[in-house]
Amino acid sequence: MDATNDFEFKQRKYMPVFPKANGKTTVYIEGYPCEDDEPMSATDFHGEQISALYEQFKRYFAINELVHIGIDSFIYYSEGDITKCVAPDIHIVFGVAKYPLRRSFYTWAEGAAPVAIFEFLSDATARQDRNEKVGVYLNDIGVQEYFIHQPELKKPAEFRGWRQDSSGGIVEMEPDPQGGLFSEALNLYFRWEEQHHTHVRLLRPYLPDGTPITTSLEEHHLREAAQARAEEEAQRRQDAEKLAATEAQRREAEAQRRQDAEKLAATEAQRRKDAEAELEKLRTQLANLQRQ
Repeated sequence: MDATNDFEFKQRKYMPVFPKANGKTTVYIEGYPCEDDEPMSATDFHGEQISALYEQFKRYFAINELVHIGIDSFIYYSEGDITKCVAPDIHIVFGVAKYPLRRSFYTWAEGAAPVAIFEFLSDATARQDRNEKVGVYLNDIGVQEYFIHQPELKKPAEFRGWRQDSSGGIVEMEPDPQGGLFSEALNLYFRWEEQHHTHVRLLRPYLPDGTPITTSLEEHHLREAAQARAEEEAQRRQDAEKLAATEAQRREAEAQRRQDAEKLAATEAQRRKDAEAELEKLRTQLANLQRQ
């Protein structure tokens, strides 16, 4: 099984199972703003992190048409109250149609709330991300899991997660020895890696067996490497075939030389035999003459 087919098999194996939501896909509801007057401001570190993780989620969940992935868009969670609104960096909703794209997400209209939310810490929002948003996301909206992460490498590492327990309370997740956290809602494992060339502490998703979910750029590089290996292998096979053909030609030429030598030897033997017979004939004739 090649790498692509292997990953596709694992996608189907580890993809969470969930019911279809009982609401209706809703692109926009009049009276609920889908933009605010505040310009979006994020560092390059956040942009690198958000775009990479969003792309990885899109690639992984592409096989399921009932997964909506939002990025820095409004979530309204109380009908009739436009103040009950949040705009997390990334949110994932199960059971609702992937398309059409929405201007905002309305939990009561869609009949579903995000199963997981990701926020990436900045100086302006870090306190809210660590404190108030935990209750808002998990209690008020009904999100199953909430994660925060510090993507700027020069700042202290911070990757934390909270989930709802069986009694409806909020518990903080325990990281493993590598600092990673497992998302039961997404059935994915998350761990960050340091990228010193970009100064980003990049949070990455992995399948439960440790297989990384790649970005399209990484997948492109992997395909290029696989293609290069395939071309090298094809060249090796071609060289081997040429060598085998050359060896076959050499053996054929050698066999022809042996055949020619054998023919020459047979001709020479016949010539000697004919000469000896002629000589014997002459001797007989000479002996007969002498007796006369």
